Amino acid sequence: MAEGKLGNPAVVGLAGFGLTTFTLQLFNLHIIGLAPVIWLGIVFGGSCQLIAGLMEFRTGNNFGFMAFTGYGAFWISLALLLTFGTSPVIAKLFPVLSPLGKGDLGWFLVGWTIFTAILFVGSMRHNTVLALVFLTLLLGFLGLDGGELGHIAIAGTMAAYDLILCAFLALYLGASTALADSGVNLPVGGPWIK
Repeated sequence: MAEGKLGNPAVVGLAGFGLTTFTLQLFNLHIIGLAPVIWLGIVFGGSCQLIAGLMEFRTGNNFGFMAFTGYGAFWISLALLLTFGTSPVIAKLFPVLSPLGKGDLGWFLVGWTIFTAILFVGSMRHNTVLALVFLTLLLGFLGLDGGELGHIAIAGTMAAYDLILCAFLALYLGASTALADSGVNLPVGGPWIK
């Protein structure tokens, strides 16, 4: 790295998003338990992404600022919601925090679907891989919405597979950015809208 050059916070943000998204889908497919999702959601997907977003602010990248701080907050809030919203001990100590009511998680996800739709529009002006990350994320949220609110089990399952693709796309995009300094140039494609 050249002297005085700053690192790109997107590499950590994309890695945190990708790995945590992948892990959540393993849980949704009943392959792993919830604990890894909670810890990754608080630490890597949440806190590290939040920090990456704040660093994007310093670079003047409003898109990265909104995306990374937003999804960092998503992961932290989801981890806390799943922790406190399902605990009988917490319900007794802090009744306002739990238990999750009918539709609570579904409407929580609908809010993030809207947030994702806004960012999908902007992603199309960056590069193909980023646009695909947001397209698969939007489709995944729509499937999760259908699974939670419409009680359509297949929608949740299809969303999990779609979001695994989303996770790998995010990890690929992060790798392409991180490896560029090493002279490894992975193709990301041009913007969909110029």
